[in-house]
Amino acid sequence: MNARLMLNERHTISEISFVEMVVWQLPTPLPGSSHAFKYRLALVVNGICILHYDNEAGKGDHKHKGEEEMPYKFVSPRLLLKDFWHDVDNWRP
Repeated sequence: MNARLMLNERHTISEISFVEMVVWQLPTPLPGSSHAFKYRLALVVNGICILHYDNEAGKGDHKHKGEEEMPYKFVSPRLLLKDFWHDVDNWRP
């Protein structure tokens, strides 16, 4: 099996903000992850990424809120999107 693009979307939130979401299904897990998905989800406001979920190789699942980085417990792509949108909806400038 080759990597398969599952989601590649950009949504405008306002005149100054947007969300970008990319999720791939991989043939094998990335180093540091226990699942076969590669993802990056971002909320960008005024050209600055203020919220970012990702699982870069070797680092595993985590999210960034501003300058703060914290672990993220990946369960499924569906829950990942739900958690991300929850954080987007609760973001306050």
